[in-house]
Amino acid sequence: MKKIFVIGIIALGITACGNNQSGDNGETPKTPTTDQPTSNGNPSYDPNRGEGKFTKVDVSPTLDVAKATAGEKVFSVKCAACHKLTDEKLVGPGWKDVTKRHTAEWIMNFSTNTDDMLNKDPKAQAMLEICLVRMPNQNLSDDEARDVYEFMRKNDGVK
Repeated sequence: MKKIFVIGIIALGITACGNNQSGDNGETPKTPTTDQPTSNGNPSYDPNRGEGKFTKVDVSPTLDVAKATAGEKVFSVKCAACHKLTDEKLVGPGWKDVTKRHTAEWIMNFSTNTDDMLNKDPKAQAMLEICLVRMPNQNLSDDEARDVYEFMRKNDGVK
């Protein structure tokens, strides 16, 4: 009786796990492209802008001092506990040259849509592997995200 039970379990395991030799499950893989709009009208995932509502951010070649000042206040309340303004990692990565590494759209989408970006974006996932702590959603408004971006530009030497 024991042998029949063991053989039955093994047969069930083989049937459940290894029946499809070709690896083709009949489904076509769905890879997002940037030329197909999503249900909200935005283009599908674009690694240069990330995942979120910001598709085009107008950035002046010169610094908007008022926005940078407002962004510094947001930084001191919501960001400074985890981020340094140098390239040194604290809990999260340092902010030095962040605006040179990422587009304004990517930074603002990450700031306002953190969970989706960490789940989908390869650059965000690479930072997560280094920092080992998911950035919590800081509930930044669109204006606060833009102000923080301008403060990041100031930190990166834009005048």
